Amino acid sequence: MSTPVHPETYYGPSFGALLEQDPQIAELLVTELDRQRAGLQLIASENQTSPAVLAALGSTLSNKYAEGYPDARYYGGCVEVDKVEKLALARATELFGADHANVQPHSGASANQAVYGAFASPGDTILAMSLDHGGHLTHGFKVSFSGKWFNAVHYGVDADTENIDYDQVEALAREHRPKIILAGGSAIPRLIDFARFRAIADEVGAIFWVDAAHFIGLVAGGVIPSPVPHADVVSFTTHKVLRGPRGGAIVCREEHAKKIDRAVFPMMQGGPLMHAVAAKAVNFAECMTPAYRSYAQQVLDNAAALAAGLDARGIRPITGGTDTHLSLHDLRGVGVSGRDAEARCDAAGIVLNKNAIPFDPAKPNIASGIRVGSPSVTTQGMGVPQMEVVADLIHRAVTQGDGDPEHAVAREVRAQVTELMTAHPAYPEPSAG
Repeated sequence: MSTPVHPETYYGPSFGALLEQDPQIAELLVTELDRQRAGLQLIASENQTSPAVLAALGSTLSNKYAEGYPDARYYGGCVEVDKVEKLALARATELFGADHANVQPHSGASANQAVYGAFASPGDTILAMSLDHGGHLTHGFKVSFSGKWFNAVHYGVDADTENIDYDQVEALAREHRPKIILAGGSAIPRLIDFARFRAIADEVGAIFWVDAAHFIGLVAGGVIPSPVPHADVVSFTTHKVLRGPRGGAIVCREEHAKKIDRAVFPMMQGGPLMHAVAAKAVNFAECMTPAYRSYAQQVLDNAAALAAGLDARGIRPITGGTDTHLSLHDLRGVGVSGRDAEARCDAAGIVLNKNAIPFDPAKPNIASGIRVGSPSVTTQGMGVPQMEVVADLIHRAVTQGDGDPEHAVAREVRAQVTELMTAHPAYPEPSAG
């Protein structure tokens, strides 16, 4: 793909000033845009946010300190940013049907840290999904603050179904009586039974928390069930399927509103990033449109088609498929490690990530699987027919490449990737005239 003729279309009217003042950084912004436009972006946790969101992120709101909350700030001059945050809060509660929202967390990890701060004390027991079965670092993994501060007990998946073992969740909850029961993760292809989790939490007197970072965009689009009616609190990121700016947010029941707000500020964070809050507000409004709902459904359709296409080529999907935007695949049937598959795809212009599979015999830095996601390619306008092509390209790169960009197969696949990207560009060039 060629460098865009008008990079200011994507980076804002101030790009010219950046180009003049710091051409090195300006060049890197353009080459990163080129990278996103040149390859198939299949990282499940990535997406391409709108120019409107990018404009808010690059706005003068970045200049404003606004510690506190609307109408209760610790700085003067917050009249306009109060309006911005109120809009973001109103849109978040409307979009998700929630009692209360907090849009200040800087990231998903920051949002999760605040939830811990609201409901737990160091040494308390939490029950969450094991990282190697699809959970997340912040769900009590030993190198994370969550694993260092809390007594983390982990559940996993059933060896036969490869889906969450709800009987194990129930047994561990009864045995350990956790303060918090946490559902969600980073590599869970199937829908989560929120009602079952709610019943288990109620039985043992635990807070039920859903980390919906990966799938919240599908909830916003109304294409999968929402955790909000079942959970005490739901944390999420705004930059995955949701297609907003990089950041975090929390929604919760009214009874927990004060605890959540105090945990975000002043317990875990200082001043909010008001340019990011504005971008979240823009994104939430985008998510309430018919176009976004159609997009969310296409994300599901594309993910299912891609998983089926890989399965037909001997790259087996964990759980047999997907109900969400991602699928996790076992590569042992084709005799390639996750690390090698990632490198071979990268050489061919396909960006995805190696990933451990449940009961993985390989080390995490090698892994036996790959994770693929449909959000970015769906944003680019690709549909089910293109997913069949993408599945074939992945299979060829993984099974016939060797990680060398000059390998014949890598060149052939990369040429087909370029054809796809030309027909379905990321951040397309402005129309002539």
